[in-house]
Amino acid sequence: MRNSNALGGRFHHLATVLVVVAVFAIGFALGNLNVIGAAQGNTSVPAEVVEAFAPMWQVYNLIQSDYIDTVELDDLVDGAAKGLVEALGDQFSGYMDPETYTLLNDDLEGEIEGIGVVIRTDEDTGAVEVVGVLNGAPAQDVGILPGDIFTEVNGKNVVGMSQLELATEVRGPEGTEVLITMQRDGELIDFTITRARIIIPNVESEVLDGEIGYLKLNQFSATARQDIDAALEAMRINSLNGLVVDFRDNPGGLLNSAIDVASAFIEEGTIVTESFSDDDEIVFDATGNYADVRVPIVVLVNEGSASASELVAGAMQDAGVATIIGETTFGKGTVQTWHELVNGGGVRLTIARWLTPSGRWIHENGVEPDITVEWTPVSYDDDQDLQLSAALEFLQDMVAVTD
Repeated sequence: MRNSNALGGRFHHLATVLVVVAVFAIGFALGNLNVIGAAQGNTSVPAEVVEAFAPMWQVYNLIQSDYIDTVELDDLVDGAAKGLVEALGDQFSGYMDPETYTLLNDDLEGEIEGIGVVIRTDEDTGAVEVVGVLNGAPAQDVGILPGDIFTEVNGKNVVGMSQLELATEVRGPEGTEVLITMQRDGELIDFTITRARIIIPNVESEVLDGEIGYLKLNQFSATARQDIDAALEAMRINSLNGLVVDFRDNPGGLLNSAIDVASAFIEEGTIVTESFSDDDEIVFDATGNYADVRVPIVVLVNEGSASASELVAGAMQDAGVATIIGETTFGKGTVQTWHELVNGGGVRLTIARWLTPSGRWIHENGVEPDITVEWTPVSYDDDQDLQLSAALEFLQDMVAVTD
């Protein structure tokens, strides 16, 4: 049994990611489990679309006939596809060239080659900042902290890059070096980092002092529910005094996985509703595979909790099965699907909004905790995890009352 103070800030910030990455865009994978489909080569295009795209073909012909340098055809195709999706003005939709698509699919296996950070884009500034660092990852070893902002990678200005573009620049084979310049409190700091192969644990669990179970979910992968069930069984959860479920810095995952995880704690009723542009809705109810947890539950969240983690926290809050403690979550209330393209690349598109069981759309607002506890560790040696301490105190007070 580990002392709760020893767990502290290190357990929170250093075991952070998801399907994530050396760098990973928050919530990119909140789609159906089967969204990564086979390449489709449907070339049937309405006549009015052919006419509308005539200027694009003009540009292509002019580049071929007049441009001073030779341009690879694949580069033009990538640029055109990227431009089409960027015209949507949606940060969660995007085109992925074959290299990036393969890179992100590899992340779904829970193993990456990179530096080990979770990122997000600040909507106000457009800057890409670190929101979490993996335990034992190269980024942690050199001292990168949450809040650091990417400015250069190997001397290349990355300001204004999308998260996927930045991920491609930062990632690389194990054992190779990458020079990253970060902005921290107005100061530019250079880090030379040796990339590593990082295996991302899906679930981490402990029994803490006071006989309180602790379960941290790092990714909503296809095996998340199975891993949670195993952890609950190993802790003999109903023999304990309470359970802390930690979704801090969890940037999302698969929709099916989120529903399965929520169904572990919600016996019946609605988990989430998908609302589409044509006013159609799909309601997803609890699967009936209830884990029969009979002890009080606290869910920990922070501003790095996004997408699928917000879905589950919101559902548990609406169902009244848990007390939410921490900070207001990221606020991503949309669903994306991924489609493979004939060139080996892919496109992800926002297809729906998702609503909590009570009908809340948390987009850009987030899930507000029942008990707000703000906490930003100043370093990785900060073992005073105020949010976890508040959760333990809350559960221990409940035990005292029932006793």
